[in-house]
Amino acid sequence: MVGTGPRGCNDFRTRYSGVRRQDLFNATPFYQAQKEILKILTGKMVVGHAIHNDFKALKYSHPACQTRDTARIPLLNQKAGMPEHQTVSLKKLAKAILDKDIQRGKRGHSSVEDAKATMELFKVVENAWEQKLSALSLSAKAMDLALNQI
Repeated sequence: MVGTGPRGCNDFRTRYSGVRRQDLFNATPFYQAQKEILKILTGKMVVGHAIHNDFKALKYSHPACQTRDTARIPLLNQKAGMPEHQTVSLKKLAKAILDKDIQRGKRGHSSVEDAKATMELFKVVENAWEQKLSALSLSAKAMDLALNQI
């Protein structure tokens, strides 16, 4: 996440984020970064892992129909041999499905590495998942039509 945040920050969670106090000295102000990011996201399909955390940090709500969260795709959990409705970490999914070890650096997670792994995971199930979502959408529309005819 770029920016200094709407309020001051005492805990940078450097172990996870890689962000240190000195990284923020010349950082883009939060509201400017937020404005630029939201301009990019608006109207786009957004793929992420546990992406609600990123949206919360941005103080943003993205339409569910344009959001693909790899932490909430049961097909990925199946492929990884994990329970379907359990939230599995990106690190575990990447190892089980892609045979990649990520998030091993001493300076915290790499947002680029996480984004690449997330997109690779999504591509593994993209066609099947989009077909399932399309079928669910069609059956919901059929149900609405049927209920409106009663």
